[in-house]
Order: sequence, then C-alpha cells, then structure tokens
Amino acid sequence: MKNLIIIGARGYGREVYNLAMQCVGYQSDYVVKGFLDDKSDALVGFDNYPEIISSVENYEIQDNDVFICALGSVKWKKHYIELILSKGGKFTNLIHPTVIINSNVKMGNGLIVFMYSNISNDCEIDDYVTIQGFVAIGHDSRIGKWTHINAYSFMGGYATLEEEVCLNTRATILPNVVVRKGATVGAASLVIRNVKENTTVFGVPAKKLEF
Repeated sequence: MKNLIIIGARGYGREVYNLAMQCVGYQSDYVVKGFLDDKSDALVGFDNYPEIISSVENYEIQDNDVFICALGSVKWKKHYIELILSKGGKFTNLIHPTVIINSNVKMGNGLIVFMYSNISNDCEIDDYVTIQGFVAIGHDSRIGKWTHINAYSFMGGYATLEEEVCLNTRATILPNVVVRKGATVGAASLVIRNVKENTTVFGVPAKKLEF
C-alpha cells in the first residue's frame, strides 16, 4: 500500500485531496498520508482533511511514499517537485475515472487530470502536467513538461504547448498553433497564431500584453 502525499494544502490542495479519493486505487493501492506545506495552519477552519505533516523542505521521505503536486503556479510546482525529486521521491498520476483517453495517447508521470476532460487520439502529454476539469485536447496535440491547463480550455488538433505554459480558464488554442515555453494565455482568450516564449497574451483574438 502506497502513502500518497500532496504537496500544497491550500485551496487547490484540498481539491486534489478529493480527486485522490475518487481515483481508481484509492484505499486498495494507496491511502492519503497528508499534506506538505510551509503554512502549518493552512487547514485551520477546514474539516475532514488529513494533517499537514511538514514543509517540503523539512520532509524526510519514507518507504512507500509517493507524491503529487497541488500547486497552481507553474513556477512553484516545478520548484517543489524538483526538490522532492532531489531527495529521491517518486510521483504518481491522479486521473479521474470520467476522463476519456483515446487511442495511442502517451502520458508521462506526475500528472493530475480532473473530471470530464477528453484527451483525443495520438496526443503526447509530458511529465508533471496539470489538466483541470472539462478540458478538451484535440488529436495529435503535444503538451510539454510542467504545463498547467485550467478548466474548460480547448486545444485544436496538432496544437502544441511547450514546457511551462499556463492556459487560464476557457482559453482556446486553434489547430496547429504553437504556444512557446513559459507563455501564459489569459482567461477566455482565443489564440489564433503562435505565441512567443515567456509572453502573456489575452483577448479575442489574443494579443501580447505589455507590463
């Protein structure tokens, strides 16, 4: 029996805890051991959650521990996953049973996929990708490592998200469009052309924002 540890005990961590209880293997292959968070009082006022065991920095990995990272920030997700990996920790996937995964999909490690998402034929999803609920990913799409896709987003066929991309809620990526490494797409935006590395775009059609 594996002991699942959730990195992050804030709002998203609580959501991932419920996802873990709904996934195949709960209480047969794994139980939830608790959370890692440097805010030791993050769960004060919230009932029916396991304890915060430690911070990530101070946690000593035990036999049978497996991890999942419940952080919505791509930057901090990468930081804390790499910290656990440097200690020899291993990550698992949490995929809701309502998710539809079509033929020839290649999926990495440390994935989180919430309810009613659809991953179409011949897609490739790299390690530590987060896919929120009701996301649609078109055929032959590519999603790079560390990427975070928020709820109700859509990717057309042959679209590509490179590493460390963030799609905010209801973002739409048209077929064959490439969103380069580190880019952010704003909520409800329509991306009709390639997005440059480390830029933020927003609107219909999506345009680069200057800060």
